[in-house]
Amino acid sequence: MRTAIARYLQFLAVERNASAYTVKSYREDLTALAEYLAEVHAGQPPRPGDITPLELRGYVAALHEAGYAKTSIARHLASLRSFFRFGQREGWAQTNPAKPLRNPRKGRSLPHFLSADDLGRLFEAPPADGPPGLRDRAILETMYSAGLRVSEVVGLNDSDLDFEAGLLRVRGKGRRERMAPIGSYAVRALRRWLPLRKLHPRQPAGPAAPVFVNKFGGRLTTRSVARMLEKYLRQAGLDGRTTPHSLRHSFATHLLDRGADIRSVQELLGHKSLVTTQIYTHVSTAALREAYEKAHPRAG
Repeated sequence: MRTAIARYLQFLAVERNASAYTVKSYREDLTALAEYLAEVHAGQPPRPGDITPLELRGYVAALHEAGYAKTSIARHLASLRSFFRFGQREGWAQTNPAKPLRNPRKGRSLPHFLSADDLGRLFEAPPADGPPGLRDRAILETMYSAGLRVSEVVGLNDSDLDFEAGLLRVRGKGRRERMAPIGSYAVRALRRWLPLRKLHPRQPAGPAAPVFVNKFGGRLTTRSVARMLEKYLRQAGLDGRTTPHSLRHSFATHLLDRGADIRSVQELLGHKSLVTTQIYTHVSTAALREAYEKAHPRAG
């Protein structure tokens, strides 16, 4: 086994010109397999060509039991598949016993979102006594009210605002446009900000004028919005994991928690596929489960 591993590592380094880091990773993965087989077979591991899929399944199960992450296990399996493909090429393996093994399914991480109370604290953080703070309040309120991506909010122009109808024209991914409803809190925040923006000496005029501008009168960048949010999160003592996209996550989660239809939420978010929206149903289910376990006298 060790001879086959050494030959394979040499093949990676010389013929594949693999980096030292790649060779090191493969060495660690294959050495771990060799040590597992030696332990299972009481010091007499099988020859590489005699290793079976069943033995490799046992090895993968041992990795799970040891607490390896799914991504690490998938990397181990990739190493094994490559090693045994090399064995077929060299003639010491008739088949690839790692080929039938499937990678562990990666669970989608649930999106981080803020509670309604936390959002209230965040929206109150920007000072309301001058243009910068009123602009920032309008940005935060608008992102949450309409469930906008950060690129969508900085891309808003004057011609995209329809306060009478309570709608925004939003340009999303793939240049797809949608009409997004906007609530009264966001409308009020925008109405307070826009007259101050127009006082800026470098403020562009016309329908293509950006709604949100920096101190030089130019359109805000997505990074500027992220830095602004980080500042107010610190001031409000809120979760540092929160990003501009967390406001969009909060928007979707709160709508579903309060009974909105998932297809309506899909349209509001501008998702092309319902599958993308369905992750928020998992968030809502998790919240329901937590409430159940806290409140039900016989849940635990």
